[in-house]
Amino acid sequence: MSAAAAGEERQGLFTHFGRDFTASIVVFLVAMPLCMGIAIASGVPPERGLVTGIIGGIVVGMLAGSPLQVSGPAAGLAVIVFEFVRENGLEALGPVLLLAGVLQLVAGALKMGGLFRAISPAVVHGMLAGIGALIVIGQFHILFDEKPLASGLQNLAAMPARVFGLDFSNAASTEMALGIGLLTIAVMLGWEKLRPKSLTLVPGALLGVVAATGMAWGMGLDVARIEVPASIAAAFTFPTSASWFAPLANPSLVVAALAIAFIASAETLLSAAAVDRMHDGVRTQYDKELRAQGVGNFLCGLFGALPMTGVIVRSSANVQAGGKTRLSTILHGAWILGFVALLPWLLREVPMAALGGILVVTGWRLVSVKHVTHLFKAHGPLPAAIWAATFVLVVTTDLLTGVLVGLALSVIELLPHYKHLRLKVNEHDEGEATRVELNGAATFVGLTRLNAVLEKQPANRPIHLDMDRVKAIDHTTAETLSEWISRRRQGGQNDRVTGPAAILRPLPLAS
Repeated sequence: MSAAAAGEERQGLFTHFGRDFTASIVVFLVAMPLCMGIAIASGVPPERGLVTGIIGGIVVGMLAGSPLQVSGPAAGLAVIVFEFVRENGLEALGPVLLLAGVLQLVAGALKMGGLFRAISPAVVHGMLAGIGALIVIGQFHILFDEKPLASGLQNLAAMPARVFGLDFSNAASTEMALGIGLLTIAVMLGWEKLRPKSLTLVPGALLGVVAATGMAWGMGLDVARIEVPASIAAAFTFPTSASWFAPLANPSLVVAALAIAFIASAETLLSAAAVDRMHDGVRTQYDKELRAQGVGNFLCGLFGALPMTGVIVRSSANVQAGGKTRLSTILHGAWILGFVALLPWLLREVPMAALGGILVVTGWRLVSVKHVTHLFKAHGPLPAAIWAATFVLVVTTDLLTGVLVGLALSVIELLPHYKHLRLKVNEHDEGEATRVELNGAATFVGLTRLNAVLEKQPANRPIHLDMDRVKAIDHTTAETLSEWISRRRQGGQNDRVTGPAAILRPLPLAS
């Protein structure tokens, strides 16, 4: 156990009860519409997303290696689940997700958490941008009270017909649903732009849903509304016979479990790294977080829910709202459970188009052009090309193809340096400081070892990062070092970095 984790246990779960309590309410208000909206985008009933939110809060919150990270259904997996359910049926999702959870548990036990952090940022951000684009063009049809089509290209091709088919002179359910969806988007964006500083923690998504639901109810609009069971117990399905495991005999479904485990793990651990940059508390234990996610997805599979990951939107809301320990995450899951158990009738008043509006905004924000422009300016055309190839293939083919091609292309960066791929990382005690010496090509191949050395360095001791003998650096390692240097400097450390100009160019070395 790390010193930080031991410190957290000594402090106790209720040391910061007041701040964790208020943070949990904020996270709950952010999570409720997203859990339902992501379920709809995944092509499954909304209560499946709520069950995942409950398990992610209460169970994974207790076990997580990243105490302030919030877990639940993620937009990043909505596309792959939608395609899976369309091709194999909802009943096959449970056993496949259970297997994905087992794979994550094994990966955590084998201490593979660090390997996922060596994935190229160009691939990760290209994947997320592609997912965002697919969510936007899929949820566009939900705004019209219609179901998304089978593929991204089909959804894209059908968009003009939806628009030209509108007839506002004879407004029917389609036109009213679009009005509800646009109202949700307008309230979300308007609130986030104009809200007073004293109300910054009130989520725009919640206000958008409240406004849309109030209008639909007050005007008696004939629009599609979400369907939830009368009892939350009905949302927790459970295998009743051995035939439930039959889909696992299909090799293609085993591959789907591998894909879900890989993507969920990568998204979770990258989110955890981002959460660490937002606060100065307990650092993430990546293998422990991976095991916790494995338990969560195992239970989600067992109860027929959606897959989960660590999610950055809810996690950042937790940190910004003042969450200090894992109690805030646990409580947010309890609030979801209490709400759906006591007030299911209220959820049935929410228009489908309102959730579509939330997901259109969420998807659009995933299509972040700033990531690819940063990659191009800091690291040249190759990482930008990897981003673009991943993005295009995710949209036009499928998620797994896009990611695998992106990973294959990232190997191109290694080719000029294949003779020096082994990176040596040595530590030298120099009195009041520690010199960390790198020797060889600093690429993603040696990143796991490098991360392990960097992250064990004490916060109160200056570090000299000696890169004089580094022959090359790829964009994955450069991005990792940039984050580490920035985090140390934000903590007030007077660290020193030396090396050839070409190696240091992409690093944030300005005072």
